[in-house]
Amino acid sequence: MFEYIRTHQRLMMLLLVVIIFPSFAFFGIESFTQSNRADNAVATVAGQPITQQEFDNAQRNQLDRLRQAYGPQIDQQILNTPEAKTETLNQLISTKVLAVEAAKNHLTVATSVLQKNILATPGLTKPDGSFDAERYKNLLATQGMTPALYEQRLKQELSEQQLLGAIQNTAFTPKTVLKRVGDIIEQERDVQSLNFKATDYLAQVKTTDEMLRAYYEKNGAQFDVPEQISAEYVVLDNEAIAAQIIVSDDELKAAYESNKKQYSSDEQRRASHILLTLKKDADVAEQKRVKDKAEALLVELKKKPESFAKLAKENSQDPGSAERGGDLDFFGKGAMVKPFEEAVNKLKEGEISGLVQSDFGIHIIQLTAIKPAGTKPFDEVKGQIAAEIKKQKAGKAYSEAADTFTNTVFEQSDNLKAVADKLKLKIETVASLSRKPNPALPPTLPTNNEKFLKAIFSEDSLKKKHNTEAVEVASNILVAGRVVDYKAASKRPFDEVKPSIEAAVKALETAKLAKAAGEQKLKDLKTKDDVAGFSEVKTVSRLKNQELPSNIVLAVMKADAQKLPAFVGLETPGVGYSVFRIAKVSAGAVDQARRTSEKPQIENVDAQQAVHSYLEALKRKSKVKTVHAGFEETSVKP
Repeated sequence: MFEYIRTHQRLMMLLLVVIIFPSFAFFGIESFTQSNRADNAVATVAGQPITQQEFDNAQRNQLDRLRQAYGPQIDQQILNTPEAKTETLNQLISTKVLAVEAAKNHLTVATSVLQKNILATPGLTKPDGSFDAERYKNLLATQGMTPALYEQRLKQELSEQQLLGAIQNTAFTPKTVLKRVGDIIEQERDVQSLNFKATDYLAQVKTTDEMLRAYYEKNGAQFDVPEQISAEYVVLDNEAIAAQIIVSDDELKAAYESNKKQYSSDEQRRASHILLTLKKDADVAEQKRVKDKAEALLVELKKKPESFAKLAKENSQDPGSAERGGDLDFFGKGAMVKPFEEAVNKLKEGEISGLVQSDFGIHIIQLTAIKPAGTKPFDEVKGQIAAEIKKQKAGKAYSEAADTFTNTVFEQSDNLKAVADKLKLKIETVASLSRKPNPALPPTLPTNNEKFLKAIFSEDSLKKKHNTEAVEVASNILVAGRVVDYKAASKRPFDEVKPSIEAAVKALETAKLAKAAGEQKLKDLKTKDDVAGFSEVKTVSRLKNQELPSNIVLAVMKADAQKLPAFVGLETPGVGYSVFRIAKVSAGAVDQARRTSEKPQIENVDAQQAVHSYLEALKRKSKVKTVHAGFEETSVKP
């Protein structure tokens, strides 16, 4: 079934268009019917234009969706390929043909249905459950729409969905198809393999200097060394400013006294417990059973208090503490349920409670330690207070320091010493910078920031060796750099890479020999079967693959096995070439539960196919025509 889905990727794309279509209007796509201008059209549908502006808006919205899904690092260039542009245009065309057909059939949406859809929008309900009309208007305003415009578009979309719903609901998958798909998935094949290892042919390979140089020229990109920069740089951030701030003892003591409560703690108690769970609605018999067991444990504990941890491990039904001998660690006031807390507060250290009942069940509690209320001494928190004061002062001083930093790196553009001396910053060095961030390094590293790299690789920085501007790489973090050494893009010399080339060439040549031997063996086997050299039999199916790579399983299961034994050959990376002998094909065990669960998926694929066919028929009917040279016309041609 999943092979079927993979072979219908275009169909799946069209379904996604249908699914996400209602969100288009809400996120501000231009109306497909408001403009009748055809002078900037990228396509026409039934004589109605799809304008360049509509296309550009669709591209922007698609990029926004990608960034929401995968993060802001998504490169917008992925939507600038001919294939991506064509797909966006096809989405617009599909929407347009639906709009044309809905209008032609006079499809309408009742006001009650429209209201129901709007009310179902997340975030438009007040705490009391009423509709938040003001938020509704504001949300639409941020997308450049009025309620009237949005509701008009939503009506149109809902009417078009009626068309698609009618097609999807009429899709029908025969039982024979469902059975056939189930049979294919469950089918099992007994397989043996014969490997032709590339390494076995190493002695047959003789390389020449000409072969190596030919590989070097053909695969030159492998040996390219990108341009690189060694640079020095300085960073201004709150941490650098804070390191220069001195806080007096008087300030520290004043802060300690004014925030003494912050360094104080209430009494805390440490306890262990044995819990026997008991539901509130337990019958009398269950209540008696649990209570009797708890009383028996309590009697044993009274005799041997030192066995508390052992009995907790064996009997407590609290999964969080039983393995620790019932230990709950230290806790303060309000951390436990009221009956438990009240019982703990009455105990002396080492004492064991009676039976304590809470909503969780029956507890037996032992108080193991008491940590009295107190205030941390000044010397203990002195460092913490100093760090907090420095952080506050650094935040206030940053703005002024940032101005000084920015002005100095610009005015003293031939060195970083001036700004380092003025703000007491350390000049750091970094090597091997390239134009793009290094994915192996943390993106938070100032010198791995895209904006900094763009600045350090600017013409002014490279040719004139001037300081870069002060680049803000994050909130309250400025960095400026200066090129120390620049190495242009180059190619590693042949003699330097010759050993690795020789290894690569030998790998290619041995793989060719292994493949040739394997293909010859495959040809011989098809003439006369011979099991010599084959591995032991493994049973393979799409559900049970004996840990074979997916490409091998797919090749074995797709092979024509009407006549047995059947053979299939395959290049196997890291091995060489493998021949697989299919000795037996069996139905496999029928998994009715799986077949039942997959039935809706198969039926959904058929429904998608029906939608695809319907949209293609509408395109032909609507005489779709692309009129922009930047698109692949054949992809939308009827």
